[in-house]
Amino acid sequence: MPSDPGTPQTQAASASALHSSLTRLQEDLRRADDSLTHLLGRWGPEHAAGQDQFMEFIDERRVQAQRLYELEYGARTSLLVFQSGANTVAPVPTTLPGDEEPAEPEPPRRKDGNPTASYRVVVDRDFLAEPEALRALDERLAAGHQVRVVDQPLIKLAVADGETAMVQVESCRSMMLRPPLVALATELFEAVWRRSRPYLREDGDLSPTDRRILQLMLSGLTDAATAHQLGTSSRTIQRRVRALMDLAAVDSRVQLGWYAMRNNWV
Repeated sequence: MPSDPGTPQTQAASASALHSSLTRLQEDLRRADDSLTHLLGRWGPEHAAGQDQFMEFIDERRVQAQRLYELEYGARTSLLVFQSGANTVAPVPTTLPGDEEPAEPEPPRRKDGNPTASYRVVVDRDFLAEPEALRALDERLAAGHQVRVVDQPLIKLAVADGETAMVQVESCRSMMLRPPLVALATELFEAVWRRSRPYLREDGDLSPTDRRILQLMLSGLTDAATAHQLGTSSRTIQRRVRALMDLAAVDSRVQLGWYAMRNNWV
């Protein structure tokens, strides 16, 4: 006789299987990410002679910020973006230089997103830990951008119109890619997108705050980090998680994560 899917034993087994599956997916994506970074890293300037039509290295932070701005606002149809934490070239929540005063005045730049391009954005755990991350993502959703989340670290990447890509290959170095090499960045984005989860589903009965708590919990943020992001206390986060566990009729956070994903809570 098949086991009752509602029993604690079945829920625990399903949660364990989901955890193992997610761990394997994270490892697969990490290897793909590392492979692309390693491949591009091998194409240093000393190997780039005669390849200028395919790639270009950019080392200076302000130049990288300028090129990223040009890439975003020059796109005609689509932008594919990985956003991670510890941004120096593209600080959260904007793709523009940070608050440091430039050595020389710069012309004003738009900060409202490219209205002619459709955005698909994937963010990782490090991004979600940034102080202004949630506000930045709310602004993206309000602008009609599609946003998804993964739990493994991402390289910083942007692809415009499938024709030009900017990839950070080292902490202070980025690479501009053009066809046919831009296909590498596009394929990596699509592989990650297929395995990511939506940020803040709008269907269902959960409040936006509870959805944010679940999203941050699933991404591995501590109660203290989650509370800091939401401007509340760790005890409030713990109470709300406990209420969600009661609502899902589960006994652990792992089971709550399994239930949340199975029932489109996140």
